[in-house]
Amino acid sequence: MSGAPGKVTVVLGAQWGDEGKGKLVDVLASEADVCARCAGGNNAGHTIVVPVGPEKVPTTFAFHLLPSGLVNPKCTGLIGNGVVIHVPSFFEELDALEAQGLDCTGRLLVSDRAHLVFDFHQIVDGLKEVELGGSSIGTTKKGIGPAYSAKASRSGLRVHHLFDHDTFAAKFRKIVEGRYKRYGHFEYDTEGEIVRYKVISLLVHVRSGKLTHMQALAERLRPFVVDSVIYIHQALATGKRVLVEGANALMLDIDFGTYPYVTSSSTTVGGVCIGLGIPPKMIGKTIGVVKAYTTRVGSGPFPTEQLNDVGVHLQEVGREWGVTTGRRRRCGWLDLVVMKHSSLINGYDSFNLTKLDILDDLEEIKVGVKYLINEEELPGFPADLDTLAEVDVVYVTLPGWKTSIASVRSYDELPENCRKYIEFIENYLHTPIEWIGSLYRHDRCDPARTERRPRLFTAAAKGAFLEKIIDDIFAGMDPNVQNAQATNTLPTMSVSSSSRKRSRENESPSQRHKREKAAERQRRKRERDRNAGLNVMAMSQAVQQHQQQHQQA
Repeated sequence: MSGAPGKVTVVLGAQWGDEGKGKLVDVLASEADVCARCAGGNNAGHTIVVPVGPEKVPTTFAFHLLPSGLVNPKCTGLIGNGVVIHVPSFFEELDALEAQGLDCTGRLLVSDRAHLVFDFHQIVDGLKEVELGGSSIGTTKKGIGPAYSAKASRSGLRVHHLFDHDTFAAKFRKIVEGRYKRYGHFEYDTEGEIVRYKVISLLVHVRSGKLTHMQALAERLRPFVVDSVIYIHQALATGKRVLVEGANALMLDIDFGTYPYVTSSSTTVGGVCIGLGIPPKMIGKTIGVVKAYTTRVGSGPFPTEQLNDVGVHLQEVGREWGVTTGRRRRCGWLDLVVMKHSSLINGYDSFNLTKLDILDDLEEIKVGVKYLINEEELPGFPADLDTLAEVDVVYVTLPGWKTSIASVRSYDELPENCRKYIEFIENYLHTPIEWIGSLYRHDRCDPARTERRPRLFTAAAKGAFLEKIIDDIFAGMDPNVQNAQATNTLPTMSVSSSSRKRSRENESPSQRHKREKAAERQRRKRERDRNAGLNVMAMSQAVQQHQQQHQQA
């Protein structure tokens, strides 16, 4: 693993999820002592294909709640305090993995501070989606949002509450009653759920007539429970290598994603600190996983989405359907505006570019590099979804390589146009693509399924570039255009806008009125932002003058 002993290496999704984080975790976990989850629940889905047994039979493991680093038999899996846990699903997943030959005995731990998801949370999740109607979020209906909502309102139950025999039942009944008041009396066996968690039942085997003991969920969970804060700090203090497996991705973050079409937790590098109880200084490296194109599930604006043959190609060849839900993913071109937004927030040290081989058969490949509103460039990724839905995307068109890269074993063996595509992304983001992966080599359990590349940029150069991005955003300028003019390193490109302008010829008066109002709101917002910037600069100058006068006095 590239991370240093006693430090944390973080793997995060850089887009809307489903980037293939599990593949990189599989590679890095081979040298990790601990692999931890810090956020989300069993709404995540990572697929790992590894050889199992003496005959090295390729076996597919589907992870949802458990850390996928468990595929390394020497690695301990930790579910941190920031995760929400549906205990029945925890054991279903564990039992399924062990039935496939993955022995997790003694190396799976659960934080006593993690919040619990109950079946009524899942029912409420579905009721909320129905209540939203046409504006539904498109959740997995796993109860994740309602569980985090209960956590934020200080009415949730945590793992340690399961072992408080005197108060658990009363607290549980009170919470369910509160949900009845909010959503009406839905069908739910409150007392049966309490029994399932707290009582050791005696079941009669129908054929044999023998009594079979079924351990209650709480007691079955007890051996896995630890004080995760103490555990992870002791691991780091003794020089162990800790790998954090992020769930979901930056664009699904509760603060920085396409709100409200997001998940209910922090999916950023900051969420790692919150979800595991570690300080920022313990994070040694942050790796962003980015697909060679863009996908997302659920509702919400998707600027580079391709509702055409390209989108169908990406979906079918890329096998774009979810591990957890089976839902087909929406597909589009790589969006570097999204990636710049993601990089600013997470400060990636390097990237893992996945599913590059899905682009093998395309004559040309487009990359989104700017958003325009009424031909004015936006300085960054907008918070307002009405604005996002109206943007015109400026694309750079690059030539395809029209040959399979599935058998390639080193970077230098890649076709020239493929290398140009990779280097274009690096030049735009000024962050190295350190790992390159393909879909089909991974499925064949090829040990070289993810290639590692030497660094092309130093940490100092990356830091200077991030500072430049911030300065340029403040000035309303595009850092990529300036960088291209200064270095002349970008390949020859053709630039085209999205087709929205052509569709405006057929828009109705009400649609035109709505679009013009949105544009006017944006114009006023940009003017306010510019004025705010000038005010900040004026205040800063005033403070400096005051300090100088004070020093002279």
